[in-house]
Amino acid sequence: QVELVESGGGSVQAGGSLTLSCRAAGIPYATFSMAWFRQRPGEGRETVASIGYDGKINYVYEVKGRFTLSKDNIRNILTLQMNFLRPDGTARYYCALREGTVGFLDAKDYTHWGQGIQVSVSS
Repeated sequence: QVELVESGGGSVQAGGSLTLSCRAAGIPYATFSMAWFRQRPGEGRETVASIGYDGKINYVYEVKGRFTLSKDNIRNILTLQMNFLRPDGTARYYCALREGTVGFLDAKDYTHWGQGIQVSVSS
């Protein structure tokens, strides 16, 4: 079965940086996409960045230029480098995986999820 294990996260002051990593194992699909989502208290889960099977990367507008997504295709590790963090970046971040080639989709389109990891940004 698919296992997604997240690491990184923590607390940082505004303007600081954090790196999130997600190791995926047990993937039974020939083609799959991955993404990072986040969920702020009282809100729904939103896409932060995604990578399709063809390597196409998409970001939600508010993180463009500050976050960088990359994927190690040999080890199936998805990394989100977050720079110039702002207090509105405080959320629980989730790694997700879905069968298929398209990555930039809603949370309902993803079938496999990690446990999530907390990111807190203070002003």
